[in-house]
Amino acid sequence: MVTLLATVLIHIARAALLVFGVTVLVFILVRAIPGDAVDVLAIEGGLTDSQAEAMRAGLGLTASWLDQFTAWCLSALRGELGESLRFHVPVADLLLQAIPVTLALGAASLATGFVLAVAIALIATLRPRSIVASLVDILNIWSIAIPTFCAGLVAILVFSLWLGWLPVLGNFLVPVIILGLDAAGQIVKPLHEEMKELGTAVYIRTARAKGLHPLKIVIGHILPAAAPVLLAMTGLVAASFIGGALTMEVLFGLPGVGSLAFNAVNGRDYPLIQAVVLFLAVAVILINALTDLAQRLVDPRPER
Repeated sequence: MVTLLATVLIHIARAALLVFGVTVLVFILVRAIPGDAVDVLAIEGGLTDSQAEAMRAGLGLTASWLDQFTAWCLSALRGELGESLRFHVPVADLLLQAIPVTLALGAASLATGFVLAVAIALIATLRPRSIVASLVDILNIWSIAIPTFCAGLVAILVFSLWLGWLPVLGNFLVPVIILGLDAAGQIVKPLHEEMKELGTAVYIRTARAKGLHPLKIVIGHILPAAAPVLLAMTGLVAASFIGGALTMEVLFGLPGVGSLAFNAVNGRDYPLIQAVVLFLAVAVILINALTDLAQRLVDPRPER
């Protein structure tokens, strides 16, 4: 019990340090970019120099970086993420509006990739000489060689501009398909390799000798044994979707966290950038923690 508690505390401390480190790094990087929110507003609204300086003082941008960072951290610890410098509304409200879109896109894409990968791996294991077995390598090469951002640009060019079948802005289907194919390519190869290796196990050969149907063997014996690999790859893909979903949102004009981050960077909206980064860091850490927990539940054997 003491060992388990110590392990949990170590994981929490490590996660907190990681979030803090990412927050510090982003805080420095965004302020290293020339210009600030007042400069952006000045370009858009024609502020005079005196008005710009007064606005900077009112927004707290004239304070030192250390004072700004300390003030932001203290507010974040109280659950207050500040007010958007550009939109003049609470940052938390903007995040709450954007998060459901990102979660819906990520969940739909991951579910698509998961189902596709499992189905192809099952058929390829049952029919190793069929054309479906070739899809394992094709999808894997697709996920490695084709960035989702490039696939999104090609989809816009072909289906929206050339053929006119789909709208560019607000399109949800195409991003789900692109991200789903990318997820399937990352999951299907390790899963298929694991299932092939399990197919040579003694208990599987015994099941075949008893005359069990191949489909029953694959679904009832091989796939459950491959669950740890499936969960591990699904967790990795879910964490990587944080980046992939954001680029798709920007490309297709979906009002999610990605579009929010893009607008925040363009507008030098420091509180909004910091809040988005905090959300993304916590999301990745939470996904990894849940994946690790699920693996331990499925395969409770101690790590060697």
